[in-house]
Amino acid sequence: MATLFSNDGAEVVHRALPAKESSGRTPAEALDEFYELERAAAFVTASGFHRVALQFPDELLADSATVAAKMEEATGSKMYILGDTSYGSCCVDEVAAEHVGAEAVVHYGPACLSPCRKLPVLHVFGRQPLDTERCAGAFRELYPDPQSRVLVLSDVVYAHRLGELEQLLGPEYPHVVFSRLASDGAPDCPQGPGLVRQFGRLVAVAARRGLQDYAVFYVGAEGLALTNFMLSWNRCPFSSFDPATGCGRHESLDANRALLRRLYLVERARDARVVGILVGTLGVAGYLSVLEHLRDTLRRAGKRSYTLAMGKLSPAKLANFLEVDVFVLVACPQNSLLDSRDFYRPVVTPYELELACNPAREWSSLYVTDFRDLLPGGCAHVGFPDTVPGDVPDVSLITGELRAAGLSSSPAPASSSALACRNPELALAQISPAASFLESRSWRGLEQQLGQTPVTKAVPGRRGIAIAYEDEASG
Repeated sequence: MATLFSNDGAEVVHRALPAKESSGRTPAEALDEFYELERAAAFVTASGFHRVALQFPDELLADSATVAAKMEEATGSKMYILGDTSYGSCCVDEVAAEHVGAEAVVHYGPACLSPCRKLPVLHVFGRQPLDTERCAGAFRELYPDPQSRVLVLSDVVYAHRLGELEQLLGPEYPHVVFSRLASDGAPDCPQGPGLVRQFGRLVAVAARRGLQDYAVFYVGAEGLALTNFMLSWNRCPFSSFDPATGCGRHESLDANRALLRRLYLVERARDARVVGILVGTLGVAGYLSVLEHLRDTLRRAGKRSYTLAMGKLSPAKLANFLEVDVFVLVACPQNSLLDSRDFYRPVVTPYELELACNPAREWSSLYVTDFRDLLPGGCAHVGFPDTVPGDVPDVSLITGELRAAGLSSSPAPASSSALACRNPELALAQISPAASFLESRSWRGLEQQLGQTPVTKAVPGRRGIAIAYEDEASG
């Protein structure tokens, strides 16, 4: 059984945050530079924002109160600290910001650079140190040929040093291309010949076949961002430089093995009859459109669907829905590739669900992790065919059983046709079959009881974990 089902939480309780390295500056100067307080204050004052939300990831929360106080002093505006976001910390938590009536959000720490729906956002990544001389040396060892075509990418926390790295390598390598951050929310699709925009990066390539003619050199530690790039651009050989260790290497991640795992999940989605649509973001632009798109796709494929919003995912949460055969996660590109080996049911991406349900979409070497590209008008959109056979025999590659596609070419109905009497005045209400089914379940979750609980000041609580609090007698 997966450890996430039985973990007692002791690791989280006793985990210590790493201390920042000293750079010869005073703590106040280091804080101002790391959080770019001058630029953030200018963003607030230039637009005249009076209520601003400051979003911090867990590892930076220790500095949140100090940063908020400095921002209030510099701008005269009210600052609100957002912590413990409902979904991935790389996404902007617009919902929490709207709870306090914030007019803008300053997002600190690593970010996926997904465009937001409503609020203006300033990204402050946190400038991590990078030894550009050592990085350039590792690049020369990995690519000794000066005519090599290489695209240089970086984690967002090292993007501020790419200009210096370009000055070191540009004269020696005429065909090396450096990416630029593009976080203004435009669609992540090619924008003209030789110009590629994806995952918040803007790349100008001169090769005939675009990125396929380039190797990729990534500056940053191993993680979701690197995995996302490697799966999406799986025809490009990758190498990386880890600034923490100062070592460069050719990436040994077997992209083919990872793709085989994802294709297995596609086959599981083809076998599924009941699909749970997991809402993994409430802030990325277009998430409501893709939810409707997935519902229509599943309806055309003859599958039942339920939409579930539950914040951060865990195997224990999803195990409450035993009737669901497979889940599809609507999240930002970095959080979409969820490793579901520890889950009771597999979790797929919207692209993988389309591969399973849309007969017009065929597998290609390009892997799509941004759900906005699948929508009408997106660079990877594929509509359902105009004519679909009623029953197409198919054999499952997992069970070996014969399955019927059950495809439908008719458009989705505007509303449910089921009507029921709701009150003595004979008012009619639409009844959703999915909602009726879930109402029969005994599991309901927590009741918020908004406005019924008196507001009190925070007091010190219990310390420890639930199985053994420090103030409880042992045994």
